[in-house]
Amino acid sequence: MKKIAIINGHPNKESFNVGIASAYKAGAMESGVEIKEIIIADLNFNPNLQFGYQKRMELEPDLIKAWEIIKWADHLVWIHPVWWGGLPALMKGFIDRLFLPGFAYKYRENSVWWDKLLKGKTAHIITTLDQPGWYYWLMYGKPSVNQLKKSTLEFCGVKPVKVTYLGIIRDSKEEQRTKWLERVRGLGRGLK
Repeated sequence: MKKIAIINGHPNKESFNVGIASAYKAGAMESGVEIKEIIIADLNFNPNLQFGYQKRMELEPDLIKAWEIIKWADHLVWIHPVWWGGLPALMKGFIDRLFLPGFAYKYRENSVWWDKLLKGKTAHIITTLDQPGWYYWLMYGKPSVNQLKKSTLEFCGVKPVKVTYLGIIRDSKEEQRTKWLERVRGLGRGLK
């Protein structure tokens, strides 16, 4: 049975991203998979990597539990908005605190290379925008996707990583949002 972790990175628990996570979960449940969720806004942790990598910060219990879910999962579904071209600060802090050397990757001694400790996992990023996805890609080079997909997940061995853009959210009507939710439910059903 495939194991899915749905990670909601929106700090507002009443956002459209909550509906997206629910739609994906509903579709995935139709496929008979096992699902666990991480709602970053519900976690109690310091998102600031206070000492960088010079000194290890102790992980709070919520981060330990979240890491156990990430290790458990075969497939990671990341849901988040794009703000100022990037990830919400709380989500970025979650990644900074958890995707650590020795956890997600390990540098090799006397080498520029590293071991990817999350090999064998796949992922899907579902991101909401206040612009069309093609515009975000063409005009800005999709910085949040590059950061999460290439500089984090693929760096740690997660591959392939698919991406779905939903936008323009700001002015969307209920009819459009319903279509997006049905699309996301289909992604969950097809586990893409």
